[in-house]
Amino acid sequence: MVEDDPLVRELVVDALREEGYEVFHASNGEQALALCKRQIADVLVTDIRLPGGVDGWQIAERCRELDPQLQVIYATGFSPVEARPVHGSLTLHKPYQPDRIVEAVRQMGKGRRPPSIS
Repeated sequence: MVEDDPLVRELVVDALREEGYEVFHASNGEQALALCKRQIADVLVTDIRLPGGVDGWQIAERCRELDPQLQVIYATGFSPVEARPVHGSLTLHKPYQPDRIVEAVRQMGKGRRPPSIS
């Protein structure tokens, strides 16, 4: 989960955790890319417009270089950049209710390769 608004991030993270998801979160693109390098996510939820030099589009592109099957949910209230639809992604417009993200993650997670068990 990548979201620069701490209140929105907290609400969504809490909602996902209540549904049993393990959630890693970041407040900017640089933090998100560090998490991405660990390849720990099945679904990436990212705001498009973020502070700093890395936006949500770039996060998804770089994460998908490492994991082409990564499902992506873009969230935006406003994006100055033209949408770049990518297979295995969807876009949610703000404001949204946290349960909408939970449902989107549930849907995007279907069809994903089974988790590895060691």
